Amino acid sequence: MAVTHHMEVTILYFAAASTATNLNSEIVGIPTDRPFLLSELGDLLVSLHPDTGLDKVLESSQWSVDAEMVDDPGNVLLSGGEELAIICPVSGG
Repeated sequence: MAVTHHMEVTILYFAAASTATNLNSEIVGIPTDRPFLLSELGDLLVSLHPDTGLDKVLESSQWSVDAEMVDDPGNVLLSGGEELAIICPVSGG
């Protein structure tokens, strides 16, 4: 039986993302058998938290990687060890 090794990233959940998952943070394994893009992470997180509404939250959210905002998640290759935050839209009043 083959052993699959995972790299780990830390996910920080804020606002609606935290409400949906009932978490402030978690460590998630990402595949090591191929390049893994930040743009793929949302689907992975939704598969870990099905039927929570996280998919809808992610549609309107942005990502930050190691405290830097990301403009194009399709251009960010994850290598493990990153701290990724889901930044939800904030309504003012």
